[in-house]
Amino acid sequence: MLDVRRLRLLYEFAARGSIAATAVATGQTASAVSQQLTALEKETGVALLERTARSAQLTDAGRRLVEHAGSILDAIEAAESDLAAEAAVPRGRVTVAAFPTVAVALAGPIVRRLRRHRELTMVLRQQRTVTESLSRVRSGEIDIALVDDWSGIRRPATVGPLTYHHLVGDPLVAVLPAKHALAGESVLSAHALSEEAWIASPEGEPSRMALDRLWRAEGITAPVSEFEGLDTILTLVAKGLGVTVAPWMAAAERRGVAVRRVAEPLSGRDVYAVHRTASTGRPAVMTVLQALHQAARKLMSAA
Repeated sequence: MLDVRRLRLLYEFAARGSIAATAVATGQTASAVSQQLTALEKETGVALLERTARSAQLTDAGRRLVEHAGSILDAIEAAESDLAAEAAVPRGRVTVAAFPTVAVALAGPIVRRLRRHRELTMVLRQQRTVTESLSRVRSGEIDIALVDDWSGIRRPATVGPLTYHHLVGDPLVAVLPAKHALAGESVLSAHALSEEAWIASPEGEPSRMALDRLWRAEGITAPVSEFEGLDTILTLVAKGLGVTVAPWMAAAERRGVAVRRVAEPLSGRDVYAVHRTASTGRPAVMTVLQALHQAARKLMSAA
């Protein structure tokens, strides 16, 4: 009989692409991962990995087993969800991955909403990339990923083994130093800010692309200082070193800045909560998902 934990490890390897990355993701040593995958090969009686001195990759048999593993792991979770639903009491541990701006904005309201569920624990981890977070949801390493989408196109509810819940549309807003001369205005035009010192994300970042489109449409040319990371950019704005545009959720509760709507159309992002479809019946996951919806709605009602 195949060991489910080893199947999960193989599934993780397929997502990560290397034994070293799989070891980091699962909190094991590379040697331990390699030994477990070797043991899985002995269980199956076929070679699952093609190994060299420096790398390993799936064989055809390994790829076929990964496909089966996805179905097996989904079936196990569906069975667990079905049994958990009998109790109808949210309990256990739910792991959520989120990018920093959303984590900071929603963490407080979510924790307050979950306090009454004594047997439920939520673990919040920082998201590295959307792609990695979705991979970790598929593999079962995390239960819910909070991801953003800048395409402006609403995602379908179900994509493969994953279910997407639209939480909020997060608009881009102008962010000024709190004591800026224009901070008293409720709505600002792009031209009113065209002579300002701008601090923005590097070219190619979603917020920067939206800003560039606005400037082209309005015929504006403005000098820009580029910095990576919204936290760094908003800190510099708070110090009075320039102005920027940022998602409302990232800037709304930031000290030292004034957040104002922009008169011209400026596209923002959509924020989704994503979980495995097989976990739909788990009371713990559904309770955290409901808390996310409620916290997001309350936060954006002030936008």
